[in-house]
Amino acid sequence: MAANPRYANGAARVKLRNRLKAEGRGCWICRAFGRPDAIDYSLPARHPMAFEVDELVPVSKGGSPVDYANVDAAHRACNNWRGNRSVAQVLALARGERARKRDATSRKW
Repeated sequence: MAANPRYANGAARVKLRNRLKAEGRGCWICRAFGRPDAIDYSLPARHPMAFEVDELVPVSKGGSPVDYANVDAAHRACNNWRGNRSVAQVLALARGERARKRDATSRKW
């Protein structure tokens, strides 16, 4: 089993997390939806409104978990909701655009 890339370079990830925290950034997902984006950085890690580092290009799609240009602050619940959706998909949903339905099968009957 491959190691989790978020922890492969723990020192760089901690440094990145501390940098975002020091900047006091708001949740980019809440901001996209027009909701209050403030993050309470004193909340414990498992709290739904706690701070998490969100990779803009998800690690599952080749994004770097330690590149400052690829991360932003998010609430834990928002990051969980986003999953591995792209930034474009999140912004489209924020504008009220419906997601395209995919065919259930690859064949046309």
